[in-house]
Formats: sequence, structure tokens, C-alpha cells
Amino acid sequence: MSDFRQPITGHGNYGTANALAVRNRVLRNTYWLLALSLVPTVLGALVGLTSGINQIFAGSPGITAMVFLAGAFGLMFLIEKNKNNAAGVALLLAFTFFMGLMLSRLLGFVLGMANGAQLIMFAFGGTAVVFGAMASVASTTKRDFSGMQKFLFMGVIILLVASVANIFLQLPALMLTVSVMAIGIFSALLLVDLQRVINGGETNYVSATLAIYLDVYNIFSNLLMLLGIFGGDRE
Repeated sequence: MSDFRQPITGHGNYGTANALAVRNRVLRNTYWLLALSLVPTVLGALVGLTSGINQIFAGSPGITAMVFLAGAFGLMFLIEKNKNNAAGVALLLAFTFFMGLMLSRLLGFVLGMANGAQLIMFAFGGTAVVFGAMASVASTTKRDFSGMQKFLFMGVIILLVASVANIFLQLPALMLTVSVMAIGIFSALLLVDLQRVINGGETNYVSATLAIYLDVYNIFSNLLMLLGIFGGDRE
């Protein structure tokens, strides 16, 4: 009987080791691709600022919102459809370039302030702190945060509807409320998404990178918005 059980035990250990290797590979590839995705984001922002596209965006908020929604959701759909081949990575990098281009409107607004460059660095630093904190919690806690996902998704839908509505309402109080809520919701989503990758719940690094990139992007942009409103020095 002992001879019969031994191969089964070995196979179980092999399966555990193989699952751990897959999880570590997905996590490593996700972090590398996330870092790489920042390059086209910066390039997109530079193109927007130097070409004057950011001013066009600022002058037509309704059209800009439609372009953003169509471009962002269209590219995300294509990324998910091609996440298992090389085209998925190329589409993800194209998506991050597009997101950088759309971010140029906010960057142009902040850079028009005397301390604009400093505010951008503060927003970047604050986002890095949030990322580090969420990654630390996700990798050390035994608590499962996946149950928060449905609630947080509903929060994202509310934020999206409120943001679109405020294009027409132009209510400063609503804009501030949306930004504060967005930082909280996407910070929590960042925790959920990181834990899912760390625990092996996500086995595709393209999908993992897309989710984490969106969390980081929204934390940064909304933090920068608040810093620009409350900490900006008008020239």
C-alpha cells in the first residue's frame, strides 16, 4: 500500500510546485508589463501636450467624453479578445498610449499653474505610496478581499454615470465628490486585483496588467485633480 501511495503524494507536490511557478510567472510578467505600459502613457501625454490636442479636448468636453468612452471600451474589448496572443500585449500598449493622450487635458490644466510640475510629482508619489501599501497588504494578509469586487464594480458604474452627468451639470461639488470616491474605490480595487494575481486567481498577465493599470491610472488622475484644485498656484 505504501508503494501505491507514494506516486500520488509526489504528483500532488509536483502540482503544487507547478501552480506556484505559474503564479510567480504571472506576477512577474504583470509587474514588468505594468512598468512597460508607463512608457506609452508618457508618450501619449507628451503628444497631447505638444500637438495641442489637450486644448481641443478642453474646449469640447462632451465630444472628448464620447471619444474617451468609445476608445477606452473598444480597446479593452479587443485586449480581452486577444489576451492569449502577442496582439494582446500590442493592444494593451496602444491602450496605454491612448490613455496618456486623454490624460493630457488634465496635465495641461495643472501645468498651467506655477507649481504644476510639483503637483504632478506629488500625485505620482502619492500613487506610488498607495500602490506600495496595497501590494504589501495583498501579499501579507490572509483575509480574502474578493467579496468586495461586486460592490466596488457598482461603485465604478456610479462614478461613470456621475462623471458623464457632470459634463452637462458642471457642478464643482459633484466633481470633488467623484474624485474623492474614485480614489477610495480604485485603491480598494487595486488591493483586490493585486491579491487575485498574488493568490493565483488570475492566470493571464495581460488581463492582470489591464486591471491594475486602470486602478493606478484612476488613482493618479483623480489625485492630481484634487491637488490641482486645492494646491494649485495660479500664475
